[in-house]
Amino acid sequence: MTVFESLNETTNKATDSAEKYLNTSKDYIKLKTFQQLTISLSLVTKFVLIGGIAGLSMIFLAIAGAIAIGESLHSLPLGYVSVGVIFLVIALIVYYFRAKIDKKIIGTLASKFFD
Repeated sequence: MTVFESLNETTNKATDSAEKYLNTSKDYIKLKTFQQLTISLSLVTKFVLIGGIAGLSMIFLAIAGAIAIGESLHSLPLGYVSVGVIFLVIALIVYYFRAKIDKKIIGTLASKFFD
């Protein structure tokens, strides 16, 4: 075997290894993309379903609470105003803690996406 044949064989092996590596990397990227898309779609679907049901529940609970407070105060408008003020206070509390909420959400999503 000559030096040129040996060099040619070594070059062919290196080319085959590089092709195999590229194909494996391509397959990995496809699988990782599929995983990320399914996780994202799953999170959005759960958020919409749970958020929608929770939103409807909050509406009904707010109306029922407003009626109950209104009856106890003998003024239905005062009951609705009271519930509105309660929601405003909750909104202000959430606004105050928005940075902590963002960090928690980012941390949770980062652990799912970058594992």
